[in-house]
Amino acid sequence: MSKQSTACCIVGGGPAGAVLALLLARQGVPVTLLEQHTSFDRDFRGDVLHASVMEIMDQLGLIDRLFELPHTKIFSAIVDSPEGSIVLDFGMIRSKYPHLTTIHQSQFLAFIVSEASQYDHFKYVMGAKVIELLKENDLVRGVKFRKNQEVHEVEANVTIAADGRFSTVRKLSGMEPMSLTRPIDVIWFRVPRNEGDPEHLFNRSRNGSMLACVNRGDYWQMGMFIPKGTFPQIQAKGMESMQQTLGNLVPEFAERFAGLSDWKSFSILSASSSRLKKWYMPGLLFIGDAAHTMSPLGAVGINYAIQDAVVAANVLAHPLQMGGVTLKHLASVQKQRELPTKLIQAYQGVMQKQVIDSVLNNRKSSPGFKLVKRFKWLRKLIVILVTSGFRRVRIQDQSSMRAL
Repeated sequence: MSKQSTACCIVGGGPAGAVLALLLARQGVPVTLLEQHTSFDRDFRGDVLHASVMEIMDQLGLIDRLFELPHTKIFSAIVDSPEGSIVLDFGMIRSKYPHLTTIHQSQFLAFIVSEASQYDHFKYVMGAKVIELLKENDLVRGVKFRKNQEVHEVEANVTIAADGRFSTVRKLSGMEPMSLTRPIDVIWFRVPRNEGDPEHLFNRSRNGSMLACVNRGDYWQMGMFIPKGTFPQIQAKGMESMQQTLGNLVPEFAERFAGLSDWKSFSILSASSSRLKKWYMPGLLFIGDAAHTMSPLGAVGINYAIQDAVVAANVLAHPLQMGGVTLKHLASVQKQRELPTKLIQAYQGVMQKQVIDSVLNNRKSSPGFKLVKRFKWLRKLIVILVTSGFRRVRIQDQSSMRAL
């Protein structure tokens, strides 16, 4: 069994873990990033980046190279409900990037890891499955992981759990998140995008069904919201019934839906919202989905996770350089990120009750939706909350962060 030591061990090579590793590496902090999977390529991961993340990439001096990757800019969204439609204009926000940006998460992660790999004190291990937390009394001192049937240990001054909504580290720690909303399911799939199709993001609601449609450049990524556990019933009705339901929602895409002939084209995601009461314990910090899961509403998950990473780097970089991360430092990360997280999760809960549940149960939406439709300032508030968060996150000490 091999052993190594580092200042910071990050478990989870998703957006939160990769960005945090890059930020720490640029500050001269030795960091090891462990990723369970052996490639970046997995379908239907969060691919929508908001203005808040674009501004962070700009601070890092990476924005021009990031925009060299295949991407799509979305400047508005149309939210449909039984009470009519609402247009959300992302130009309402004060930002150099008043739009949503869709980039394949696999390409985004490869880009971030490539940047981090410029630093000798950054180490990246793929195919690393964490199997145990290394502890000294109540203090987490690192992790034990398996790779290619061999067991390895990484000792660290602090361990960061950024390994997603099904966090292995969270399970090993014994910590349980609080469930905040009633789970529903989302059926994800894609169809080709043709010339002349809308540029904006939109959804359609009709007869107890709701379909979200995200412009991904050469295709549409679509998510159909359904009551929890009802996908087998949908399958039992047959593919033709599914195609007809989708065609009724978006008639102009009916011919493209007819090309969906295999149930393997669909993936199911449980859409739920949860949050840890406490995001840390001695030597261990949770960020991103490991600390708080988001529903797909507003496509905020990846963005709030990256904001967690920035705050964690701001708080922990200097203590890690000095070799002394305390419980107070870990608590500070939660203190700065907890309120924005609670606010966006509360918003998602309201939207689920007032829009999605109304559609799925064939009832009219609540008065709240009518108010948003009526007042422009409420729509602007929603756009700001979703795209920038309650409090904008910035990287501290920009000059040193830009230095290569």
